[in-house]
Amino acid sequence: MRVSVSLLLLCPLVLLSACKKQEESSSAVKPAETAAVKPAETAAPKSLKIGLVTDVGGRGDQSFNDSALRGLELWAAGKKLAGGGYVDATAEDIKATLQQDLLERNPPITPVNVTPVVLQSKVPQDYEPNLQMLAEQGVQLAVGVGFMLENAVEAVAKQNPDMKFLLIDSPLVSGDNKPYSLPNVRTAVYREEEGSFLVGVLAGLASKSGKVGFVGGMEIALVKRCEAGFRAGVAAVNPGAVVLANYTGSFDNVAMGKQVTQDMLAKGADVVYHAAGSDGLGVIQAGKEARAAGKQVYIIGVDSDQSHLAPETVLTSMMKRVDLTVYMAARDLVQGTFKGEDLSLGLKEGGVTYAPVRVDFPGKAEALQKVEELRKKVISGEIKVPTHPDQLLAAQPKNP
Repeated sequence: MRVSVSLLLLCPLVLLSACKKQEESSSAVKPAETAAVKPAETAAPKSLKIGLVTDVGGRGDQSFNDSALRGLELWAAGKKLAGGGYVDATAEDIKATLQQDLLERNPPITPVNVTPVVLQSKVPQDYEPNLQMLAEQGVQLAVGVGFMLENAVEAVAKQNPDMKFLLIDSPLVSGDNKPYSLPNVRTAVYREEEGSFLVGVLAGLASKSGKVGFVGGMEIALVKRCEAGFRAGVAAVNPGAVVLANYTGSFDNVAMGKQVTQDMLAKGADVVYHAAGSDGLGVIQAGKEARAAGKQVYIIGVDSDQSHLAPETVLTSMMKRVDLTVYMAARDLVQGTFKGEDLSLGLKEGGVTYAPVRVDFPGKAEALQKVEELRKKVISGEIKVPTHPDQLLAAQPKNP
């Protein structure tokens, strides 16, 4: 059964490169006169419009949607929101959002002459109309942020075969529930379990109580992958640890995220990882309040580096590089190399990773060394991370 839900944003644009050849015109000149011929002027390449429709979490979730917006607005367009509109971002603005491996990319991440058009949906039923609106406004590439836009992207892509699409977090799925492809659609899914495995290792080593927690949003396959990877990572280094898990049933209920986390902390969990969209803001708030009350607890964020939300509380974040996926699609569009394809992105491809660990805890250096050791084993295939909690016993790494 396929899901379609809509959400978010607004602000589109499209541009096509066009150069006109100036025609030489002859005019009467006096016999002794020579007419100076001006060189033909070349028009500057026009910016290409790229549209984006977010999912239920919306702009400001500090996580999944904001990652996609960062890739389009800041990295690709070189713009940031200020006072209700776009202003030019500086090179320092962009640099501040890049981890070391991204700073070392060649070619570097720099703006690529695109104009963002962002539409925010209020209800799931807005997804398809918003994507169609982007088509009518002439965007050359439309980004659907989240698996809930799969049906809408599929429908609008079929109606607009000359327009290009990027679907994040889901393949296209046929009526008989099988993945398939369209020539004008690029899809990107992530091996969230691999990044979650690494933050699970860190949680298992940082925990003092021997209890850690996982807060999921909707109980769907990709969130189950996060839970499975987290459980496997904890078990790899702290097999006696207890993992408490609960789901909020949403991605946009901050209060529920806070409530679920408070319950886990009351039961003794001292490290909690969330994969819950905007609900995660409540998870982080619960951890922040617990620390203020004297408890030594940590929260692990998701999708974006969430340490700025609570610098003393957020241990790290499992980063899913939606921003890089969106940026690369924009770059490919500008360079004329964009093509429909299906991408699966994990540690090896740089599609998932973990954010810098900025807080101190006993044994931090040894813990980070262990995380890196196991990261290399996942990339090499020596460790196969489970994709569902039920697989944990069969797939648990041996002697990590």
